[in-house]
Amino acid sequence: MIPRYTPAKFAALWSDDHRFETWLLVELAACDAMERAGLVPAGTAELIRAKNITLNAARILEIERTVKHDVIAFLTHVEELAGPPARWLHRGMTSSDVLDTSFALLLREAADMLLERTDALLVALAKRAREHAKTPMIGRSHGIFAEPVTFGLAIAGHHAEIARGKKRLVAAREAIAVGKIAGAVGTYAHLTPAIESDALARLGLTPETVSTQVVARDRHAEFFTALALLAAGIERLATNVRHWQRSEVREAEEAFTLGQKGSSAMPHKRNPILSENLCGLARIVRAAVMPALENISLWHERDISHSSVERMIAPDATATMGFMLERATTLVDGLVVYKEHLAKNLDAAAELYCSEGVLLALVEAGVPRQEGYVLVQRNAMRAWQGDGRFRDHIVNDVDIRKLLSADVIARAFDLDHTLAHVPAIVDRALSAGA
Repeated sequence: MIPRYTPAKFAALWSDDHRFETWLLVELAACDAMERAGLVPAGTAELIRAKNITLNAARILEIERTVKHDVIAFLTHVEELAGPPARWLHRGMTSSDVLDTSFALLLREAADMLLERTDALLVALAKRAREHAKTPMIGRSHGIFAEPVTFGLAIAGHHAEIARGKKRLVAAREAIAVGKIAGAVGTYAHLTPAIESDALARLGLTPETVSTQVVARDRHAEFFTALALLAAGIERLATNVRHWQRSEVREAEEAFTLGQKGSSAMPHKRNPILSENLCGLARIVRAAVMPALENISLWHERDISHSSVERMIAPDATATMGFMLERATTLVDGLVVYKEHLAKNLDAAAELYCSEGVLLALVEAGVPRQEGYVLVQRNAMRAWQGDGRFRDHIVNDVDIRKLLSADVIARAFDLDHTLAHVPAIVDRALSAGA
């Protein structure tokens, strides 16, 4: 994590202080469960809580430099602060019981913060989709004028994608809300499944089905893949904004605030810096997926090749994702839409976007499709090359006029007819993501 792209709450989440506090939370939950099972003297956990100890992350790291083991350093420090009752902590447990269970708590907390931000982005997208549900614009395929859409429809498509991303994140949150307190290789040699279930239930987690010494890493790979897909959805939105803001397009642009400067050399510049930034950050979130997938294959009951990876990708991917969601929401809220340029670009298509309507009218008039295609295309190519407007060529084409009446041709060029179903599509998209 670097401060520039790390929201404050994510910095706090992945801090050493919070990590060690979460470890203590897990140890005390396990101690409570062992007390109820009669393995630890009753009241032990409460005695430790009553000490109201404040963990010192610097002291734990100092001890670790000697013992070369983070959990042992942590337990040593807790004993320094809590005294004799702390000897009962970690009974029958292995380091991964603490690490993996606390990791589940931290990832779940990160997921909750990400879901909150995803909801804010969905609200912003829904607002703009409704605002421009009936604002016509030229659609493009391969970057080339196609048939008309509306600006609201384009935004609704992004809303639907982010809504799917939210569902994946919700599912991934459930997948990683799994812990283990099963001992060295997951066999409960000095514990019981009941103790594990009891302790994890109080943390809001469920036990891993077969934990070995660790929680299976396919769960974590699912989580990071969900983040990558959500980031990719934001990147697609940002890519569209970058195109809309191009000087020769200028259909929409990022808000340009008072005092903002676009270029150190050219005072006239208004650059899509937020969108470009989002496209770059999406690469960082996606980059976590391959290491997460490679973490799945650990030796036998476990090794620690996954540990160093997760110490890096978990803070980086979640914090970056949080930053992206906040920035994307700001982008959508402030997006300036130029209706006049949308209309201008639609008009620049010279009504070529009605070519399919004319073709279908010819087919309905009994013309074989390929013959009709030739009739339509020869008129379309004239307009494409700048020679007049497509409708005029169709109206003046003798061969076509023999087949189509003026009313039929007018209906083929009716923009309202073309866009008649768009409001329903927008409603469908927004209701699906509600």
